[in-house]
Amino acid sequence: MSRLLTLILFAVVIITTSVNAQTQTDQGLSNKYQAIVRIAAVTAKGDLSKLKTELVAGLEAGLTVNQIKEAIVHLYAYSGFPRSIRGLQTFMSVLDERKARGINDIIGAEASPVNDERSKYDRGKAILAKLTGVPEMGPKTGYSAFAPQIEIFLKEHLFADIFERDVLTYAERELATVSVLSSIGGVEPMLQSHLRICLNLGLTPQQLHQFVGLIKETIGKKEAKAVQKVLDEILNNKK
Repeated sequence: MSRLLTLILFAVVIITTSVNAQTQTDQGLSNKYQAIVRIAAVTAKGDLSKLKTELVAGLEAGLTVNQIKEAIVHLYAYSGFPRSIRGLQTFMSVLDERKARGINDIIGAEASPVNDERSKYDRGKAILAKLTGVPEMGPKTGYSAFAPQIEIFLKEHLFADIFERDVLTYAERELATVSVLSSIGGVEPMLQSHLRICLNLGLTPQQLHQFVGLIKETIGKKEAKAVQKVLDEILNNKK
């Protein structure tokens, strides 16, 4: 009898584990993640009228003022200061309009102080290794060897100064990044790299397919088709 009971309990554990794993796998992008995708994509596109709608939706999805500001600041590294600054100016007007109607949005946490005595280059290098899951080894190649100064800027500024700020998680920053790259188009090698990083950070293929759907809804079919092609290549190579 005890043997039968043991077998039953073992079967229950296996089934429960399988169901939990399936639930986790089937889980889509959270409302906050979706809001970050839409805000970043529309800001990069420069559609300020549509951005107002997405900013309000982001606040109502639970993003704080500082998280949205951080997402808009983050994208300047990929689409330039003009798009980022216009996005911030649009956000300011949205907040003013909401405040005038008696809506006080949650400001949220500021970035934590950095307590790391390593150089910014070394900190950025370590962060990049976490993102990609691959430590940098060997001599510089490609554009890093051709223009060493941009490789230094990337490590010290993008991956240290920007990614190190904990107002957004790495996954949130990468979703903002792939949203911008999808919007501006013509940067498929970079898009491929950052979609791989998304997978390395724990985003699932299903969530990335959902991301493509959000790009289609927010930006357009052409951009979504280009992203889907890159994503399919990545997922097919993983099989």
